[in-house]
Amino acid sequence: MGLKYFNSHTFHIPVMGIGFTIDTPIKVAHLGISSVISLVDDILIEKIREHYCKLHSFSYEAITDKIDDYRAKRITAYLNLVNVIVNDNFEKMKISDYCEGSDLKKYFDLLPDYSSIKKDFLALIDSEISKEDLQIWLDNNLVLGSIDVNIMTKLDRVTYKNKEQRPVEYNDGHSAIRGFANSELNSSVVLSAGINPRLYSYFQQFKDFFPDANNVLKKKIILKISDYRSAIIQGKMFAKKGLWVSEYRLESGLNCGGHAFATDGFLLGPILEEIKNNKESLIEITHALLVQALKEKNLPYPEAPLSMKITAQGGVGTSEEHDFLLEQFNLDSVGWGTPFLLVPEVTNVDEHTLKLLCEATEKDLYLSNISPLGVPFNSLRNNTKDIEKDALTERGRPGSSCPEKYCSLNKEFTDEAICTASRQYQSSKIKELNALDMDSFSHKIIFDKIVEKACLCVGLSTSAMLVNNLNTKKNGQGVSVCPGPNMAYFSEVVSLKKMIDHIYGKINIMIRKDRPNIFIKELGLYIDYFRNLSHSFSVHSTDIQKKQLMNFRDNVNEGINYYKDLFENLKTNFQDMRENILMELELFEIEFNKIDLEHIFCKAV
Repeated sequence: MGLKYFNSHTFHIPVMGIGFTIDTPIKVAHLGISSVISLVDDILIEKIREHYCKLHSFSYEAITDKIDDYRAKRITAYLNLVNVIVNDNFEKMKISDYCEGSDLKKYFDLLPDYSSIKKDFLALIDSEISKEDLQIWLDNNLVLGSIDVNIMTKLDRVTYKNKEQRPVEYNDGHSAIRGFANSELNSSVVLSAGINPRLYSYFQQFKDFFPDANNVLKKKIILKISDYRSAIIQGKMFAKKGLWVSEYRLESGLNCGGHAFATDGFLLGPILEEIKNNKESLIEITHALLVQALKEKNLPYPEAPLSMKITAQGGVGTSEEHDFLLEQFNLDSVGWGTPFLLVPEVTNVDEHTLKLLCEATEKDLYLSNISPLGVPFNSLRNNTKDIEKDALTERGRPGSSCPEKYCSLNKEFTDEAICTASRQYQSSKIKELNALDMDSFSHKIIFDKIVEKACLCVGLSTSAMLVNNLNTKKNGQGVSVCPGPNMAYFSEVVSLKKMIDHIYGKINIMIRKDRPNIFIKELGLYIDYFRNLSHSFSVHSTDIQKKQLMNFRDNVNEGINYYKDLFENLKTNFQDMRENILMELELFEIEFNKIDLEHIFCKAV
């Protein structure tokens, strides 16, 4: 019988870093919880596959880099292994006794009390149903969490063989799509980090992404979006190719973990409102384009639109916020990422980093420039990878040896792209800097920017190696971690049960009482971002930059007005903090509009 993948919970666990959720589905999918595996690092994937083969006494044959198409084959082999393990765990769970300590009891204990599956099961247990009939009911009603994967569209590095550039299908992103498409999974690929038309076109090579004669998609596409505009543009791009986007996953621009793709001042609440109001139009427009494209390809096409979900993530921290997002904006699920870094049952975080995360306050969590992708990156001060990086710089050998090369995208000094965090790049850049006639103060500012870049390929993978007791001799033990600002309000390691009970409002694991509302927190982050952006433009500003800042200001002010109206008219939600939220909105509005753009631009004249 084929596996069933759809939500039994109203939350999902997004991808975190490279290694933090690399095996999360093995730990939680049989319990009905959906999560996402990063497909960036096929070297790590191969090591984790070997680890789990040994753990489950499966035969293991290494897929070395001497094998043709090894990256895609590694990904396929690992995903198939995860599928087998999850399926086995699920079947064992269904035939286990419903008793304390069993996975079957855990499955139902974790479900929210309003779950219809949970209510029906408890009613059956109280009745005199036979074991055989109960087994049939479990087979027909229990569902797995989805084993989803994530591909960063920017990471589509060109690859080489014997110093010859390989065809585009061997690029990293293309190989990752092929690896997923050739797997046995019936799940989704999450596309993040912006539009890549060439990569999007490649999906057409695989039949699993097209609806079959029964209008079923074996492989689905999830787009991580920043606003409605990005949803409709990308949705149409896919639909014109005969491909359906099954889920649009909105992520806060700044109140999130990992890379932060800030909007031009558009805030989470107004964006969700716009998407809610335009969902039917989005469905109608993309369905029409889909049908037309499938007809042209002589493929089966659905008369009615296929299912489309809207989900959101970034900064949620309480059950009240969770429920409000679901109800106010008609969401299908809410992503909880950063808090799960403190759940060892779910994610791979080494002991030292766990301690740092537990002790982290707002000042320890910051938006850095360490990413080689040139995108702001949420980071944690004093992480061991940064300490290792700074030590190399002090010894006069800045930069990484770049063993993985997944972020090798820069051709400033070479014909073959290299990474800006690599020793090769930083050495060339520093030589260029030293050749300039520059005062020591200016020299240091530029030098610090050069050596600030960190090897995230290794740093975001190492923790998974440490937790699973794998050999880290080659790449060292330095760990990068990418929590969102929300981590400041979670300060203890907890069990999966406790975290989910917190999500569903059964308990409160948050010790601090001063956590701001999700919308207020994001607003504060955008005001800080705007202030920093305006000062970065103040030296050599242009008309385009001035227009960008003015638009940013208008968008934030519109967002503030939206929130004022929203909270003034709420009848049930956030009643205990409603007045405080409205007061904070007023104070933020005053602070924001005190930022004198005209004065800043006058300085540049």
